[in-house]
Amino acid sequence: MMASLSQMNVFKGLGSVMSSVMGSVKIPGWLSLSSAPSTTFDRSYLILVIAMYMIGLVMVASSSMPVAERLFDNPFHFVIRHMIYIVLSIGIAVATLQLPMSWWQKSSGGLLLLAMVLLLIVLLIGRSVNGATRWIVLGPITIQAAEPAKLFFFCYLSAYLVRRRDEVMENFKGFLKPLVVFFFLALMLLAQPDLGTIIVMFVTTFGLLFLAGAKLWQFIGIASVGVTALSLLAIFEPYRWRRITSFLDPWQDPFGSGYQLTQSLMAYGRGEVFGQGLGNSIQKLEYLPEAHTDFVMAVLAEEFGFIGISVVLLLSFILVIKALMLGRQALAQEKFFEGYFAYAIGIWMSFQAAVNVGASAGIVPTKGLTMPLISYGGSSMIIMTIAVVVLIRIDHEIRLQSIQATSGGRK
Repeated sequence: MMASLSQMNVFKGLGSVMSSVMGSVKIPGWLSLSSAPSTTFDRSYLILVIAMYMIGLVMVASSSMPVAERLFDNPFHFVIRHMIYIVLSIGIAVATLQLPMSWWQKSSGGLLLLAMVLLLIVLLIGRSVNGATRWIVLGPITIQAAEPAKLFFFCYLSAYLVRRRDEVMENFKGFLKPLVVFFFLALMLLAQPDLGTIIVMFVTTFGLLFLAGAKLWQFIGIASVGVTALSLLAIFEPYRWRRITSFLDPWQDPFGSGYQLTQSLMAYGRGEVFGQGLGNSIQKLEYLPEAHTDFVMAVLAEEFGFIGISVVLLLSFILVIKALMLGRQALAQEKFFEGYFAYAIGIWMSFQAAVNVGASAGIVPTKGLTMPLISYGGSSMIIMTIAVVVLIRIDHEIRLQSIQATSGGRK
């Protein structure tokens, strides 16, 4: 009873705390909702991100309290940290908004080098959790190096396609060069191991190369080799093979290799259409492992049902569609780097969200990927926020260019 009262109190306090946080952050003048002309900025990006922040905060609070009580003797441990991550994300977003897209293009090589350095540091001094070495610990700060590596690699790939666009479209050498870079990144990620991130980067890379005009036979040939290599990685690694076989029939070993998925499926089943109500999940009571991180969508499904899942998927779908449409608009105005970068972010977000929800629903094997802007995890939230900020900046520069062209034409 006392735990339920505590949960109710923290849920009531989340809204007021976030309101004060948002009120204390200063944003650029061109981003101000009250003063900026409506033609210079698409405010729907802000609405989408804030809505997903709030949903994620409430669900992390609901799903993490039992495990936080046991591990830290404080049911609000993960809630407080998640709120700190949101504040950090907002602060970093404000700083990133000041960077023009020309800076991203010029710095793409340096960002790629930074990504490689971070991945190398993880292998040398990274912290291991559950057999995986993926985190760099800097005092109270924990960095998952794979998250910035994705964003920085997509930035590099977008800049490469601008420099070598004709070469990519006309011969195999131009198509192969970015894949060599991806191969070295994949080797370092595989050593952690982090197959999920490799798959996300693989799909996004090939999707972007295809949109950039690579020949179909090149695309099919290399994609076939990549799929074969990923399949062999799963077959010859016992734990990966167990994940695949347990995904195909989790009820064959419900208390062993299929335990996590069966518990997740029970959560989905209990949710039905309208859910059991906020705070009424049973699976989060330490039946479902990683309930507040990789499987937060299962708890959301149990508490808010099909309606709750549909709302989150709709928000993600709108964000992805806006990114892809922005990419097309940028290419139409011959802003090729911005267009490719927006395409990459859209493909990345859509595939990662699909894998996260699909894994918790038993549609695809478990990959350990977070739900963008929803799941607990500071590195993922900050990097996803930066990705959205890049979209905002691209949109702003396109609108500003249009306004300047119109003004010049009138003069």
